[in-house]
Amino acid sequence: MPLILTLLGILGLIVLIAFVKLDAFISFVLISLAIGLASGMEVVAVGKSIQTGIGGTLGDLVLIIGFGAMLGRLVAESGAARQITNVLIGWFGVKNIRWGLALAGFIIGIPLFYNAGFIIVAPLIFTITLSSGLPLLTLAIPMLSALSVAHGYLPPHPSPAAIAGQLNANIGLTLFYGILVSIPAIIIAGPIFGKTLGRFRPKIDRELFNIKDVPTTDLPSVGISFFVALLPVVLLTLFGPLKAYLLTAPTGQIPLLDKTSVAGKLITLIAEPYMGMLLSVLVAVWTLGLRRRADGTRPTMKSVMKELEESIKAASPILLVIAGAGALKQVFADSGTSTYLGSLLTGVSLPPLILAWGIAGFIRICVGSATIAGLTTVGIILPVIQAQHVSPELMVLAIGAGSLMCSHINDAGFWLFKEYFNLTIPETLKTWTVMETLVSVIGLAGVLVLDAIL
Repeated sequence: MPLILTLLGILGLIVLIAFVKLDAFISFVLISLAIGLASGMEVVAVGKSIQTGIGGTLGDLVLIIGFGAMLGRLVAESGAARQITNVLIGWFGVKNIRWGLALAGFIIGIPLFYNAGFIIVAPLIFTITLSSGLPLLTLAIPMLSALSVAHGYLPPHPSPAAIAGQLNANIGLTLFYGILVSIPAIIIAGPIFGKTLGRFRPKIDRELFNIKDVPTTDLPSVGISFFVALLPVVLLTLFGPLKAYLLTAPTGQIPLLDKTSVAGKLITLIAEPYMGMLLSVLVAVWTLGLRRRADGTRPTMKSVMKELEESIKAASPILLVIAGAGALKQVFADSGTSTYLGSLLTGVSLPPLILAWGIAGFIRICVGSATIAGLTTVGIILPVIQAQHVSPELMVLAIGAGSLMCSHINDAGFWLFKEYFNLTIPETLKTWTVMETLVSVIGLAGVLVLDAIL
């Protein structure tokens, strides 16, 4: 019975989101109620479970996503994203421009949410296409594949950050492994696959984009642009392992860095993901938000804070989707459904990482949302994590890779790509969908290689 309820719940979620077009958060709550009541839980218990799931899932994730949205806004609005792209293109030259765009997309994609990143880099892609004369999609795919990988694999992006929280994975370690897995995925799905797309010749809609050559003097410096964009990565990957060492090292082994010392406590604080994001935002406010422009003007603190306020508004729908998925996960756990599914899945011959990837991929194909696919999979696969020895960090990446599988007509990203690049549906399937599938499959391969090594 729990298995049937789970399948009906997922089917109901797909119908409500993909066909009825009901808001994802409302859909999650309704399905959570239905599964809880059908499982025999009391009405009060179901309500309590939903509240607990929402609160437990969001927690400090609100801080991570909120600060991430603020940082992304500052990187975009200040011109730092454009500066990074310009510099990398200058380094790689026209001949190897696809590699420069892939690297630029990855760096820009770390602090920016996918949709925001897409809107920022699209005009850059068009500008480079017009100036270089190269086929549009051979330039677009490398940059967008990198954005997609960052969105699916790397904290502080919403889905991997939330999944890491649910699985108690170390975010710094997840980010480090994620970067390792990202490299082959971006190389193959980006520049290598992109090079084969020269036969597609969509026309740029010049009326849609007002492409301007922004003077270099109006952009932040190269050093500041790279420093701010990469600061969250540096803080998370450097202080996370250092904190873990301090917590396990014997007291007094390194006096200046003892966990009871001022320095040790400071390192422990900075290693918290939300604190790393907060420090990055504060640095960005000063270096990007309040910097003096080329014309001598300087934004006020009030205007910069208004930009940050707008970024939070843009991130709120994402938080609601994550909250709804947390409610469903908690109902699965409190109703005993997760335990039952875990007992079934432990008997499946597939390795847990492949199983999680497959479940996430199936839900992604059905629902269209990578975030929903990833967070729904956690509730199903959690008992397997508890029953078997699996690296939670690698599980985050396996689920993240699966959640990018085979984007098609039920995914907003599919239509964003189609409309911006003036493609037909068959052309979008042959380009965007194939790219997303490559990212997913190669991501799984990378995770399995790491699993074999570690």
